[in-house]
Amino acid sequence: MSAPRVLVTGGGRGIGRATALRFAREGSRVVVAARTSAQLDEVAAECDAAGGAGLAANLNVADHGSIEAAIWRAQEFLGGAIDVLVNNAGVFNLKPFGKCKPADLSYQLDVNLSGAILVTMESMDYLEEADHPHVINIASVAAKQGFPGSAIYCATKFGLRGFSDGLREDLAGDGFRVTTVYPPAVNTTIWDGIEGDFDPAARIEPEVVADAIYDAWAAGESYPHDVDVPGKG
Repeated sequence: MSAPRVLVTGGGRGIGRATALRFAREGSRVVVAARTSAQLDEVAAECDAAGGAGLAANLNVADHGSIEAAIWRAQEFLGGAIDVLVNNAGVFNLKPFGKCKPADLSYQLDVNLSGAILVTMESMDYLEEADHPHVINIASVAAKQGFPGSAIYCATKFGLRGFSDGLREDLAGDGFRVTTVYPPAVNTTIWDGIEGDFDPAARIEPEVVADAIYDAWAAGESYPHDVDVPGKG
């Protein structure tokens, strides 16, 4: 099985960075896309050093124009086709619903759900050029159960789960694969600034999720529709 051509959103750190490096170690060309240029350049260089080839692409998933520009750069670097699209970009804000404002809804909805849908939409022409295109959406355990202070976050992740299920049915028979990944709490910067009594020791490392993502792709036609990443304990 040849190394796939990969696009990872939210690729500058955390799960995105770990995923980019996981594929790069197998010789993949990987586009790491996110908003922070310095982080992207570092990850792209790490992909080169790992045995693959990396490209840093500035991308704001809440901005359609930014998505179009990044996807164009990505397909040029990847030779006109995307084998694996990993929709990983996400945000999180812990706040009781009674204190939430419309801006809280827009912020999380635009990134966690609309962003993944729009990136997939703009990638379709290049996914269709691949022999076995695979869309992998990174949801959360919050796509399966509610948590205090997370009503909006849960809604966006439940929505991402629904998008995956609908997309899989819509593309059935066209050679497409669609997987949803459900990590528990992960040791990333998404927790920065979040107040509360949360035990960092209970979080898994991003590399665990990256391995699950890679394994879902490597499974080929027997790929899993849903991947529940185990937590600690």
